[in-house]
Order: sequence, then structure tokens, then C-alpha cells
Amino acid sequence: MKLIKIIVVLGVLLLPVPTLYAQDFLQKAKNYLDAGECEKAQKAYEAYKVEHPYGNDEVARRIAECGKTTPARDNSKTDQTFNVGDVTFKMVFVEGGTFQMGSDSGDDDERPVHNVTVSDFYMGEFEVTQALWQEVMGTTVYQQRDKADPSWSMRGVGVDYPMYFVNYAEAEEFCGRLNQRLRSQLPAGYSFALPTEAEWEYAARGGNKTNTYTYSGSNYLSDVAWCADNSNSTTHAAGSKRANELGLYDMSGNVWEWCSDWSGSYSSSSQTDPRGPSSGSARVLRGGSWSNDATGCRVANRGRPSPSYCSDYIGFRLALVHR
Repeated sequence: MKLIKIIVVLGVLLLPVPTLYAQDFLQKAKNYLDAGECEKAQKAYEAYKVEHPYGNDEVARRIAECGKTTPARDNSKTDQTFNVGDVTFKMVFVEGGTFQMGSDSGDDDERPVHNVTVSDFYMGEFEVTQALWQEVMGTTVYQQRDKADPSWSMRGVGVDYPMYFVNYAEAEEFCGRLNQRLRSQLPAGYSFALPTEAEWEYAARGGNKTNTYTYSGSNYLSDVAWCADNSNSTTHAAGSKRANELGLYDMSGNVWEWCSDWSGSYSSSSQTDPRGPSSGSARVLRGGSWSNDATGCRVANRGRPSPSYCSDYIGFRLALVHR
């Protein structure tokens, strides 16, 4: 029995781990599974089992399924560019990490500040544009306005302008249609979706490249956002202000952005990939808009309208996620 243990441990010495404790091997096994490296995951798991012969049910299941779920195409952890009809758009890779979500200096619903860990995902470089919306959904911003209220004013029209007059259900429908249109282009296991509130805030803060700015990419709102002070009461072409640390534009200002979460209170406990309450009466909006002042455009600020609500200051941004 001792000889078997020695052989197993010697085999794992080839793995690039700094210390040979059981929990280190278990974490390495998880990391290799996340990367699709099945053989390395198996070796690390066997080393873990030397001290824990009963193993770990979750990791054992993932190892058993690993060969079946290894991506058919290489998801190289770089930005992804997609084409739908005549429209091209980019999804920016956001490396996962842990951040402090919320604010102790904002509204009550931004408290308490709490640690949140998010996995890797992709976020749209821009808010969904009117060109992309029309290609996927077949309606113009004028037609969307007329569905809501023909008397309402237009707030910027152009192929590169953000789409607005979109309620939550329509944003979700857009994601579903886009997944159907682009299924042959998607990395294995990934799909387009509205970002979770945690994913949105993490990306707006710059992910693991953050400089802890008040707004997305700066402490000076006018550098990065079209807001009440400079918008002239209208939206503006996507990307016409400075990007944040990840290369994402307009995450503060221009139009509010739907998130997938039901609105709910924060908890002080640490969370991993939270998805919000299981039900509710309001959905989360983030980012502020052309009509908001500096307070409304902070990265921690939260909106919470009814999911049926539609307005000239609400649009959305795509995430590309592996749920």
C-alpha cells in the first residue's frame, strides 16, 4: 500500500504545484477541470485521495464527465468577435476574480459592501446598438417607441447608437434569438445572456485591472459618460467616450442596462457567482443614463423598475457566459 502511495505522489510531482498538501491538489484538480485538462486533473485528484481516500463527489463527477465536455473549439481566453448579417460586434474577455460589491457611501440598497467572486465571462464592448437590434429583432428604434408610446421623443438615432425603448422580456428575447443565429460561432458551452448584477459591476469596475474608480473608468464622469451635464438630453454613438480598464465603453451613462437579477437586498456574506433572488417584482438596472447626474452614474448605483418598464433611457449590454 505504501508503494502505491509513493508511485501516485511521484507521478504528480510532474505537475506545476508549489506545495504538496491535499487541499492544494484538490484545488489544482478543479483548476485543470476548468481549463479542460482532464489528465492533469485526474493526477491531481489521485494525489488528493492519498490523504482523503473517500474523495470529493463534485470533483469525481466532473472528472468522469471531463472527456465528454472538453470544448470542441479552443476558447483561448481572448476577445471574441461575432458577425450577424452585416453587423460585427466584439465581446471582451473578463478574467474572473474577487471584488468588493456595493458601496457604504451610496444609497441604502448598495449596503453592505461584501466580497463576491465571479468566474470568467465575456462582456459586450458596447451596449447593444440599434444596428444589431434591428438585424436580430427586425424592428427599428422608431417602431419600438411607437409600441411604447408614439408621443415620446426620440433620444438619438443611428446604427452606432445604443438601442433603447426595450423592456426586460424583449432584451431576454434578443439573447435567445441571437444564440440561435450564432450557435455555430459560439465557444462550446457558452451562450449570450444578460449579465448578472455581479458580473456587470465587476466588469464596470475594471475586473482584476481595476483602479477603484467611482465611475466606470474614471473618477471624472465627463471623461467616460454621457450624462445629464453633457448629453444635451440624448444618447450618443457607442464608444465616443473613453473606455474603462477592460476596454468597455459607456458602462456609466448613455443608457441604463438591464441585468438578469431580480432586485433584492445585499447580504454581508461572501458569494460566488450570485444570481440574485429566485423571484421578485423588479429587475435590476445598472449604469445610469444620459438623463442622470453623477450620483446615478456611479458603478455601485442600482435601478429597480418593473421588468415590463420601457423608456427612452433604458437599453442593455450582452454577456457571453458559461452557466
